[in-house]
Amino acid sequence: MSLLSFLLPLIAWFNTLTHEPTAPTPNAEPAWVKQVGARTQPAAKASFATARFGAVGDGKTLNTAAIQKAIDAAARKGGTVTFAPGQYLTGSLFLKKGVTLNIGKGVTLLGSQELKDYPQIPTRIAGVEMTWPAALLNVLDQDNVAITGEGTVDGQGQPFWEKYRAMRKEYDPKGLRWIVDYDAQRPRTLLVANSTNVTLKGITLQKAGFWTVHILYSKHVTAEGLTIRNNIGGHGPSTDGIDIDSSSYVLVQKCDIDCNDDNFCLKAGRDWDGLRVNRPCEYVLIQDCVAGAGDGLFTCGSETSGGIRHVIARRLKAKGTKYGIRLKSATNRGGTVEDIVVEDIEMEGVKVPIIMTMNWNPSYSYSELPAGYTQETLPAHWKAMLMKVEPAQGLPHFRNVRISNLKATGAKTAISAEGVASSLIEGIRLENISIAAEKAGAIDFAQGWTFDRVTIQAQDNSPVAVKNSTNVRL
Repeated sequence: MSLLSFLLPLIAWFNTLTHEPTAPTPNAEPAWVKQVGARTQPAAKASFATARFGAVGDGKTLNTAAIQKAIDAAARKGGTVTFAPGQYLTGSLFLKKGVTLNIGKGVTLLGSQELKDYPQIPTRIAGVEMTWPAALLNVLDQDNVAITGEGTVDGQGQPFWEKYRAMRKEYDPKGLRWIVDYDAQRPRTLLVANSTNVTLKGITLQKAGFWTVHILYSKHVTAEGLTIRNNIGGHGPSTDGIDIDSSSYVLVQKCDIDCNDDNFCLKAGRDWDGLRVNRPCEYVLIQDCVAGAGDGLFTCGSETSGGIRHVIARRLKAKGTKYGIRLKSATNRGGTVEDIVVEDIEMEGVKVPIIMTMNWNPSYSYSELPAGYTQETLPAHWKAMLMKVEPAQGLPHFRNVRISNLKATGAKTAISAEGVASSLIEGIRLENISIAAEKAGAIDFAQGWTFDRVTIQAQDNSPVAVKNSTNVRL
């Protein structure tokens, strides 16, 4: 071996120690993107037909026990639960490790309209841990589970919608708007909680009693090709599409949602209870999805207490959705929303394409006990909601958000961003934005915003009003 051939590897090794690493390309995809979604799926083993366990697809027979027996049998050996074409009325079902629930074409699971068919479980609802009815389909404390197929899961939520509306008429005049959602006890359609490696693929979910898909305290979950329709035969209040709640490494793609609240939503706990739990929602990728009716194409909040961070939402389309990119919280909620990237977005007929607020829906967000109630006799979840949060702890923070390649037409207001004096919305970057709207809107209590190729065409020729802000110039 020559001296040169001996020295060259040593020189190369020395250079790796003394040279600075190459700076990453601006807007490069972060490494965590390759880690999202389920890493395993149940192996295709034996098939367990629910008919063998007594299930009847006549739309009238309650099949909860029969279908659960099929699931339990599949869990013992590993396998796929199947259905003959038909309509299967059922209450809560609980998936097990190693099981695939295949809801095939021509199969509809009908959710029972009797609350007694949804057993009470410990869970989290709208940011507060409490006892609540189980969902129609449940993946609780499991690993390696799949729910697949071209069939339909119908929550048959109308009676629960009517119950909620009746309670609103009773609660709102008493100053109890803040607690009615928690007292209404409406079952979700599909819950994944404290679980890993869960795949949800292909099915249609409709007429949810409450939230449709709730991913809670879970890791490595894939939701792909889901169709959600909650406006069939009525208007279901608070029927969110997909809620990702204090969970991580979640992949949502190729989903189509038409609902009556937030379409694709990230959450992390509410107020005192959310700050106590303090679990973030992080490492989430949402891509190639569509929203119709609903309150938000892509929403962070209002449950922000544990923090929402490291999120990419890209190649999304909205038509007729009330809001587009939506960050919302309240001044008793706390938490930080940061490192959010939203790119390649198309919106048509969206009321407000970009909206941010730290004082969302005060009658719902701030809990005050009216006269005539005794603290000692209140339910536990009322007491949790009434626990006071220190002012410094309760301030939310929005920062380091990049929105790029967005085109919106037919809007009412182009942008609405409202921080508070003690918590400015900071570090927002808008790139290649084109919005046609009736009016431009306003930015209030913000700092350090940057704009690159931003065009807002307001019918009234108004500029975006910038108030109480520094280094925010369009």
